[in-house]
Amino acid sequence: MAMPVRLPSPGAKGSATPLRGYVEALAMVAASTLIGLVMARRWGTSAVDLLYLPAVLGTAVVAGLRPALLAAVASALAYNYFFTAPHFTFRIRDADDVVTVAMLFLVAVVTSRLAGKMRDEARAAAAHAARNATIAGFARALLSCSSESQIGEIACRRVSELFGCNAALLTGHPVARLVSRCPEGTVLTPSDLAAAALTLDSGRPAGRGAMRLDPAEWSFFPIGTEAAVVAAIGLARDDGGQPVDDSQILLLENLLDQVALALERTRLEAGARDLAGLRERDRLRSALLSSVGHDLRTPLTAIMAGAADLRSRGLDGDGSVAAIGTEATKLERYISNLLDMARIEAGAVKVHSEPVDLVDAVAAALRDVEAGLGGRTLEVDVPIDLPLVRADARLLHHCLINLLDNAGRHSDAGSAIRVVAALEPDGVRLSIENDGRGLALPGPADLDRFRSISGSDRKGGAGLGLAIVKAFAEAMGAEASLCASPGGGGAAASLRFPLNLVLALGELSDGG
Repeated sequence: MAMPVRLPSPGAKGSATPLRGYVEALAMVAASTLIGLVMARRWGTSAVDLLYLPAVLGTAVVAGLRPALLAAVASALAYNYFFTAPHFTFRIRDADDVVTVAMLFLVAVVTSRLAGKMRDEARAAAAHAARNATIAGFARALLSCSSESQIGEIACRRVSELFGCNAALLTGHPVARLVSRCPEGTVLTPSDLAAAALTLDSGRPAGRGAMRLDPAEWSFFPIGTEAAVVAAIGLARDDGGQPVDDSQILLLENLLDQVALALERTRLEAGARDLAGLRERDRLRSALLSSVGHDLRTPLTAIMAGAADLRSRGLDGDGSVAAIGTEATKLERYISNLLDMARIEAGAVKVHSEPVDLVDAVAAALRDVEAGLGGRTLEVDVPIDLPLVRADARLLHHCLINLLDNAGRHSDAGSAIRVVAALEPDGVRLSIENDGRGLALPGPADLDRFRSISGSDRKGGAGLGLAIVKAFAEAMGAEASLCASPGGGGAAASLRFPLNLVLALGELSDGG
């Protein structure tokens, strides 16, 4: 175990023992008396009383306040005994001598108190300077650490040296995990680990010396920020004594604050590195999506044009040309989705809101995807008197195409796809339902990109279309959701336009 490095305490009285201070006080008074006796033979006793003030001041500076008060009393008595008539008695005959002795005692007491106070303040300043230097050196050592284990190693070693005890740093919740210890080979018992876990959980000291009864041999102190407790440090002495006395608790707390700052710094640095990596991956992914989309769009356009030309010339006897055209159209739609996602991530989606009739919007989307629905039955229930909504017609068209395509891909051939719209108390809802295997979810599912919903009817694809629907809907101020269809089988993807996007007839006649 390391020997403790004792820092001066603000309340310390000095290195001299109390008895030595009193002896020094009397010795200084005696020296002043001898000098006064020599002076009195030649020049009289008129200035002898001033010789005792340096003795009182010197005692206050060297030994402290109480020995200085003794020097003040001894000075008054010595002056009375040797230099006032009648000499060598404590009786005073002249009134002037009474005043002189009294003023000597009063001045000696006041100066001793002032000198003693200045001495205590100087020692307190020295103690604070030493403590600040210790904290600064500790913080400087932690600056070079880039991991939790390095911080634990330096913290345990420095604390062990300063307080002359064993030290251990632990983290984790609900089970305490030992990060570092000093000296190596230090063992913590199950009771010690339980006390450490209590400190990590409650943020209060635990173990030996804590308020609550605890069988642990170690004293544990929390290391935390304003947000949470991030670690705990345990201290113990080989002789079983208290590792930190009351005068050193403030120093320990200041050191632990530095450990907390270092741990928080490493956590933030790790988060910044992860964030930088994510940003770089997102940048590369967006560049890749954009590059792939543009490079594939040109040949796809040629394939679609060629298929259309073959069909127009009657060269599609077995339907293979139509199949080529349909699949090319689907692939072109996927590429459009890739480009749309790149635009979304780049923040390049611009919304041009205008009054939109959902009846026309649904009809236009059905015309574009009908060939790719594989003969599935379409059931459309969109009332013609449905209010208009504020939306971007182009973005809404993309949303409906993706939702219809998703419903077609994730439902059985020959099943029904239902497009239902209705005015609800909180706005207008447009739902596209299919008859797939359904969703094993009690409520709506998030339409996050590339997220596969366990137990759902989704198969094939990466969910990119649904993510684009969600992003475009949020850009328009609408809400996209996915849940089990009302009938219990299949899924229902919905777009909800809140009331602030629903136009009344008066608004439209006034120019919208």
